[in-house]
Amino acid sequence: MNINVLCIIPARGGSKGLPGKNTALVAGKPLIAYSIEAAIASGVCTDVVVTTDDEKIASVAKEYGASVPFMRPPELATDRALTEPTLKHALEATEEAFSKKYDIFVFLQPTDIFRSPNWIRQAVELLQNDQNLDSAFCAHISKKNYWLPTQDGDRKWQRVMPEMATYMSRQNPHRRLLYREDTGIVCATRTCWLRKNRRVGDNVELIQVEDFRIGIDIHDAVDLWLAEQVMLKWGMPE
Repeated sequence: MNINVLCIIPARGGSKGLPGKNTALVAGKPLIAYSIEAAIASGVCTDVVVTTDDEKIASVAKEYGASVPFMRPPELATDRALTEPTLKHALEATEEAFSKKYDIFVFLQPTDIFRSPNWIRQAVELLQNDQNLDSAFCAHISKKNYWLPTQDGDRKWQRVMPEMATYMSRQNPHRRLLYREDTGIVCATRTCWLRKNRRVGDNVELIQVEDFRIGIDIHDAVDLWLAEQVMLKWGMPE
């Protein structure tokens, strides 16, 4: 079955925590280049589009093989602009610019650079092979115990899951694990959900990842330094 897959990478220019973040160098390469190269290397994206309001980001994105068929409107490039309307605009603007419809969109956050092209391929193939599936995304497996405050305002705490009251070994086969949603690493969803301003549908599948590198999300100078050290020592996930 021939389907069109659109990869959308949102990268606005007005970062305050780290000015010029999306074109900052990590191991000699612009930050945004890592997401573009991963999308292209996955081999499953019909088109790779960067939505940005910044001419420098647009120029760098094109240099590394992405398309920038439109500039993002100012109202979708503020600090408070939500991701879903930005992605929906990018989908509709790209369909108009390229005169084609897309079946699946892939969302990659440029500040999450430690991803494998295989995860992108796996997410898209999960949707291709199961028509009942709405979305597939990366999730980090956690073997820690978690607490949350009660809702009655009495400053008491409760376990996220009751069985956490019994401390089990990490290898216990009966232990339920928690999974942290990491849609910024990879998220593939049918475009019908994005048209409803939803990045993730109801029926999902997780790509389970234990690689520590996917916890690095670059938003300030310390994050950038950490990413550089990890990249130089361990490189990218395979």
